[in-house]
Amino acid sequence: MYSENSVERERAILVGVSWNSERWQTEDHLEELALLTDTAGAEVIDQIVQEKKKIDPAYFVGRGKAEAISELVKEKKANLIVFDDDLSPAQARNLEKLTDQKVLDRSGIILDIFAKRAKTKEARTQVELAQLNYLLPRLTRQWTHLSRQVGGIGTRGPGETQLEVDRRLVRKRISALTRDLTKIRNQREVRRRGRKESLKVALVGYTNAGKSTLMNSLTESDVFVEDRLFATLDPTIRRLEMPDFKDVLLIDTVGFIRKLPHNLVASFKSTLEEAAEADILLHVVDVTHPAMFEHIAVVKDVLNELQISKKPTIYVFNKIDSLENKAIVQRLKNEYEPAVFISAAKILFLNDLKEEVKKAAQSSVSKIALRLDIGHPEIISRIYELTEVATADYGEEFVEFAACVAAENLAMLNHLLHKEVPGKFSLSVLDAQ
Repeated sequence: MYSENSVERERAILVGVSWNSERWQTEDHLEELALLTDTAGAEVIDQIVQEKKKIDPAYFVGRGKAEAISELVKEKKANLIVFDDDLSPAQARNLEKLTDQKVLDRSGIILDIFAKRAKTKEARTQVELAQLNYLLPRLTRQWTHLSRQVGGIGTRGPGETQLEVDRRLVRKRISALTRDLTKIRNQREVRRRGRKESLKVALVGYTNAGKSTLMNSLTESDVFVEDRLFATLDPTIRRLEMPDFKDVLLIDTVGFIRKLPHNLVASFKSTLEEAAEADILLHVVDVTHPAMFEHIAVVKDVLNELQISKKPTIYVFNKIDSLENKAIVQRLKNEYEPAVFISAAKILFLNDLKEEVKKAAQSSVSKIALRLDIGHPEIISRIYELTEVATADYGEEFVEFAACVAAENLAMLNHLLHKEVPGKFSLSVLDAQ
């Protein structure tokens, strides 16, 4: 990725394309791209919106528009061009050659921000893996100075040789990072086992919705907070005190964003597994944002991709103190249930949120009585993984369990028993906890 070590901020021009959609939507996406570019360390000096029906394979926006962008770059003395959509390696290379300036797409900017924000070994490993997967098909851009004369004597050989060496090094590094992340994932799994009996509540939501502020307000902690995109990369876990209630752990996760690079989602799987292991999700929404409904849809899409969208979810509409159109509250109550309306910064209505967490926990956990043929140790081991065993009475032929189990785990347990030991067990659901 490109370094941002220079003291002088780069001057960026943003380019968005309206694909048979409303122009205002493209402009809204560019506003978010401007925030991303600013977070990455560049100054946005101009924005361009083009209406187009199909992608130009060579220049993305077409040769004529690319030449117009090149003229604007010279006029504005820009040294960075950022596209809101992903560019192919060939498109980026052609645009850089035409404009003689650096060209990035949204994914490149997001990866650059993550590289700057990554503090822990895990986050740095995840970001580097995502960057290398992004960079690998684009390596030819690094060696154009050796291969401009295609087939030229004295140039083609060294360029291709160095390129292949570079690719092998990148692939080798990707393999090493993947192994490192597997170790990290295993370490996380060991730590999770120690938290098995706690109720785990994960904060998810669009970036900059106020998740970390909410974490601080609920747990009286000091998680880093900044009014910028992607202030939090690493999952943070704090104990949440709730009188007359079981042990609760609150988990803050990385924020989501529209067009989140797939390489990044894949690399951050071990981090996002903290949300996958949670019993309840708190979907935090900035109720004042004009694109609120789109943000909700983006988060739902990512949760679907992670296969955790069916977990018990509470919609937490944040920044209610700054909401001008109060009439929308009733609409949100009708469309999203259960929902609470809070101000994390002003510590307003947080008790309402805690009550909803209690309700969700009580409705999603059941007490069960299970009797199983003792000759299946692997199934018995899975029972301990899927449930919170209160008592286990081992006899000569059978073992009897009294346990509490979350709704989704109950379904998994029922399926497992019917598949592996049909006719050799009895399972009774007693009541909700």
